[in-house]
Amino acid sequence: MEVNKSIKCSIENCKYNYPSEDYCTLSQIKIGTHEANPTVIECTDCESFELK
Repeated sequence: MEVNKSIKCSIENCKYNYPSEDYCTLSQIKIGTHEANPTVIECTDCESFELK
């Protein structure tokens, strides 16, 4: 897997995380929300997440 230096990631249990460097290995990610009207960072989600 090659790291994408444009996407930082510290979620070590994600299939696409490269833990020794805290980067993502995907070429792009999808960001979404679980709220109707997101107003704070906690309302956003990485919809590309997959459990290792």
